[in-house]
Amino acid sequence: MLDKRKSGILCHPTSLPSPYGIGDFGENAYDFVDFLEEAGISYWQILPLTPVGFGNSPYQSHGSFAGNVYMISPDLLQKKGYLTKNQLENPPNFNEEEIEFERVYKYKDALFKMAYESSKKDPGFTLPFAKFCSENDWLDDFALFEALSQFIGNMPLHEWPKLLFDKTAAGLSKYIERLEDEIKYRKYLQFEFHSQWYKLKDYVNEKGIKIIGDLPIFVSGNSADYWANKELFLKDSQGLPSAVAGVPPDYFSETGQLWGNPLYDFSAQKKDGYKWWTKRFKHNLSMFDIVRIDHFRGFESFWQIPSNSETAISGKWVKGPGKEFFDTIEKELGSLPVIAEDLGIITPEVTKLREDLGYPGMKILHFGFLDGPKSAFLPHNFENSNTVVYTGTHDNNTTVGWYRESEEDIRDFTRQYLRVSGNDIAWDMIRLAFASSADTAIIPVQDLLGMDESHRMNTPGTAQHNWGFRFKKAALGIEIKDGIRYLSWLYGRESEPVVKSDI
Repeated sequence: MLDKRKSGILCHPTSLPSPYGIGDFGENAYDFVDFLEEAGISYWQILPLTPVGFGNSPYQSHGSFAGNVYMISPDLLQKKGYLTKNQLENPPNFNEEEIEFERVYKYKDALFKMAYESSKKDPGFTLPFAKFCSENDWLDDFALFEALSQFIGNMPLHEWPKLLFDKTAAGLSKYIERLEDEIKYRKYLQFEFHSQWYKLKDYVNEKGIKIIGDLPIFVSGNSADYWANKELFLKDSQGLPSAVAGVPPDYFSETGQLWGNPLYDFSAQKKDGYKWWTKRFKHNLSMFDIVRIDHFRGFESFWQIPSNSETAISGKWVKGPGKEFFDTIEKELGSLPVIAEDLGIITPEVTKLREDLGYPGMKILHFGFLDGPKSAFLPHNFENSNTVVYTGTHDNNTTVGWYRESEEDIRDFTRQYLRVSGNDIAWDMIRLAFASSADTAIIPVQDLLGMDESHRMNTPGTAQHNWGFRFKKAALGIEIKDGIRYLSWLYGRESEPVVKSDI
């Protein structure tokens, strides 16, 4: 259950201003938290913090317990003495409004290598690093997977030599010895990532703000998760996925979405009490205060597509583990602070599962203007307050872009419903979200900034030009801060302090 009458901003850390081409956990992240506090905001919602995969997507990660190391702040490494001021002088002239991924990776990789070499000379590094490694049992498999992947030319997992793909001790022993320093380097990066993140999280909580993280239901087939835990998935005799995930045709795509993620063998997982999932939830709840489960409906039924299919049309619905899955995990971890992403094709069975668990669902205001006054996504039709309302999400167009690209009848109904001209549509929709009965209202930072379609985060069904959105340092000025603070006050959504994290 979320707190009553609160508001939040959706902004992935990679979108924050930074001189190093990608948002990180440095000074600008702390400045953003200060902005949230001064604006009366209670929640900072982010996307998965995991390493990105195909198309630079955080939803195709190669490690669901690991962190995206490119969020590590070089400035904080410099403060530790691992980089010098000279090494950080004159960074490349990066685009301030879009991540240039390859340029960023090349630049930061060089910095990280230098920082790693410096860490070896720090007598105060050994004990905390050893403690981190011993407390994170996922780290050995992830670091080895990363080192092996680089060593064999970043081939996808299904093309790995069989001895390595099968993860046998005999097949791995000589590689572990040969790649010893590279494996330690990968662990070092995870140590720095988590160290910087937890310090930032403590600062967030001290300001009376909670972090909403994001837990994708599926993992990538090209991941340490699949490599080290094949017994958890539906697979063929060769150990390859026999079926993959996606969704049938919907609002986003006429042929559905073929995500390609391997599907879980929930029957096998049930036998050990969903141990891997329990560990995954525990890890996420140490990093975040609340977790949004992406594609929650997959726990009731999931779209199973043969692995050789070219589109998602050939799939079928298969029953998921249901309430028993969550009951088992909650027996171990206690009540889960969860937001259930219940968008797309939602059946009464999915709704019942969410309601039986007491998890709030999601309402997207953009969707409300597609079907007229009876739409369940319009505030006057919200069934209860245990709801999180968004103008849009990372998968939607910005509000300005959505309005501009909508048919005239939709724009006309929008103006009538809001009783506005449409000239300031982003803030008109923000006001509607804040005024709604939903306990929680979340606004993407692009809508806060009144940005158009060229600034959207992701276009589902496409692999290019996604996940790279950034905004400039001066964008969040006093006028925006005062405006959102006023709406927080006007609609009773002001923030209150929370207890500091003891992580």
